[in-house]
Amino acid sequence: MSRSRAAFLDRDGVINELMYFEEAGIIDSPFHEDHVRLLPGVCEAIRTFHDLDYQVVVISNQPGVAKGRLSRGALDRVTDRIEDSLRQGGAALDAIYYCLHHPEGSVPELSGDCACRKPKPGLLLQAAEERGINLAESFFVGDSVTDVQAGLAAGCRTVLLGRVRCDLCHHLAEHGVQPDLTVRSLREVAQHLLEQEGIPDAALHRHG
Repeated sequence: MSRSRAAFLDRDGVINELMYFEEAGIIDSPFHEDHVRLLPGVCEAIRTFHDLDYQVVVISNQPGVAKGRLSRGALDRVTDRIEDSLRQGGAALDAIYYCLHHPEGSVPELSGDCACRKPKPGLLLQAAEERGINLAESFFVGDSVTDVQAGLAAGCRTVLLGRVRCDLCHHLAEHGVQPDLTVRSLREVAQHLLEQEGIPDAALHRHG
C-alpha cells in the first residue's frame, strides 16, 4: 500500500445527498438504494485526492441499523449504490468504516456506548492502524461538529463542509473546536489541495 496519508470523508452530506423524510419530519441518511444521489463534483474531487496520493476512506456514523430504521442488508445495498455511482464517474473509495451503534438503539447488540461513534476517533484510529495511514498528514472532511471533533481527536487536519450558520458557529464555540478550513463542497477541498501543491486549477477541470 503506497499511500500513507488519507482523505477521510464523512458520507451523508459530503459524498451523497441527505434525504428529507416527510412522514417522519426528519432529514437523514438514505434508507434505500434508490434514494442515493451523489453531490456535484464528488467524483472529480475523489479522483484528485488519489492523484495527490491520498487514500480516500469513508468514516461514518450509520445508526439507522441500531434504531431499526433499516437492515444491514439495506445499508449494504445503499453502500453498493454509492460505490457504483462513484465508479460510473471514474472514482472509487479505498475503504469504508461505519459505526452502527447508537446509545438509544432498539437493537440490543448495537445499543449503548462504543469507541467508534463520532465524535470519538475510534474509526479513524482503526483505519490508520489497518491501512498504514499517518494521521498527522491526513485530513477529515465532514459536515458536522462531531466530524470536526473526531478529526481533531485523531490528530488530523479538519475541513467543515457547508455554510457556517450562526447556530453552527455557536456549537463549534460551545465545544471548543474550530476546523482548519471551511468550504461549501468537496470540490473546493480538492481545489485547495491543488493550490497547496502548486498545481493549476485547470488540472481539476481536466479530471472532469
